[in-house]
Amino acid sequence: MPFLPLHDHNPRLYIRRHYVTIGLIAANLLVHLAIAGLLPAGRFFVALGFGFVPARLLDGAQLSADIPALTTLLSLLSYQFLHGGWLHLGFNMLFLWVFGDNVEDAMGHARFLLFYLLCGIVAGLVHGLTDPASTIPTLGASGAISGVLGAYVMLYPRARLLVLAFGIVPWRLPALLVIGAWFMQDLLGGLTGSAVAEGVAVWAHIGGMVAGAALVPLFRDDGRPPLARIARPWG
Repeated sequence: MPFLPLHDHNPRLYIRRHYVTIGLIAANLLVHLAIAGLLPAGRFFVALGFGFVPARLLDGAQLSADIPALTTLLSLLSYQFLHGGWLHLGFNMLFLWVFGDNVEDAMGHARFLLFYLLCGIVAGLVHGLTDPASTIPTLGASGAISGVLGAYVMLYPRARLLVLAFGIVPWRLPALLVIGAWFMQDLLGGLTGSAVAEGVAVWAHIGGMVAGAALVPLFRDDGRPPLARIARPWG
């Protein structure tokens, strides 16, 4: 883990409250609380029926009729609200809390929600295309949140972040360095196969981040200043 973000020194300019970011965190937490009370078999069936299984969409695989399931297209939305455990959920929500409010500030509430979900869909598809026959359900908001990181680094590359470097040392670093380090770690893990072997959907992270960076010009609110004026100075 290169840099764990704790806080960004980047005040919002246009919205008083980041309602969508808070709402997404609450929704993820409530879904996880509901599922955490199920027996292991029940949690497994939820993962299969509501997680994104690449083989269902890309390889014609079918679930057993006794497993409640959404359509494969809808699962590209629902998988974004499922997590494999409290640690998985906690890390994802921390990243969304630190970076989401400023991206929501630049886009506005409705545009940000659409942007977030779209990045999650693209992330799931990219992950699926790397292994279309996979029957392992993909879970988590990290693809969508990677899209938020991609947008953040385009909008605020010089914003100062308080991070724990390698989980130990508090440090203030520019967003470009912090997010770039995460991207390079995922890319290295994907190209070498090391992260894939550990069950991490790094190609979803990569796809989400690239999608987020590319979609910023389409989703930034036209009433906001251009990117260069939004970007924060050092300090």
